[in-house]
Amino acid sequence: MTHPFLSAEWMVAAREIRERYRDHAPKVSVVVRFNQVVTGVPFGDGTIHSHMDTSSGVVVMDLGHLEGVDATLTTDYETARRIFLDQDPQKAMEAFLTGKVKVEGDMLKLMSMQVAMPNNDVAQTVAAEIRAITA
Repeated sequence: MTHPFLSAEWMVAAREIRERYRDHAPKVSVVVRFNQVVTGVPFGDGTIHSHMDTSSGVVVMDLGHLEGVDATLTTDYETARRIFLDQDPQKAMEAFLTGKVKVEGDMLKLMSMQVAMPNNDVAQTVAAEIRAITA
């Protein structure tokens, strides 16, 4: 079953996928906590407030904002979807350079996370399964 990217149902399904591989995935070596504001969302009130936190050594992504974050990213829905699902650092940098992603806070910390994210067979399997549940 597929779910709209960033919907509550998608968050639950993506969390279940990440949890299934938790003991096999390499740890994220950089601690980064950031909030996301995604605009132009085709459901709900049109804006999603979410966060990502790697302080536990794994990626935790959920709805709502955290206190005491390193940065807040603001972007539109299609850009967020493309960056997250494609996991292409070049596309992320291009979006930032063209103003599609705005960052308030520690940009260097965010950039360090891109380099520190595991990219092995388990990480690729998790990413593929998350893409498969995304409408």
